[in-house]
Amino acid sequence: MPSRVGAVLLALLASVAGSGPAASGPAAAERGAAVIETWCRDCHPRPDQDRRRFDAPPYEEIVTWPGRDLAYFRRFLAEDHFPMPTFRLFDAEKADVVAYLMALQARAPRP
Repeated sequence: MPSRVGAVLLALLASVAGSGPAASGPAAAERGAAVIETWCRDCHPRPDQDRRRFDAPPYEEIVTWPGRDLAYFRRFLAEDHFPMPTFRLFDAEKADVVAYLMALQARAPRP
């Protein structure tokens, strides 16, 4: 597993490379997954982890909550959201994270 600094650099390079008009779709979702792995997985568990060890719910659950749509996630990432740590993501990284969340939502089981 790459170091946190290495992962950050990879995510940064990927977001800069993908910051143009083609910054959506599967490649953007993959970059968003890398951002989440780097900054968010200390608090948000992966589906195969014991969530009792974490402070926040898994993204796979969050994306199924009512009202969690594209506009919500864009707004959420545009603001500070305490008590979560404040990470200053680049706009391209935010767009990639939203692409990842929307991809998760598209794969989520429907009630």
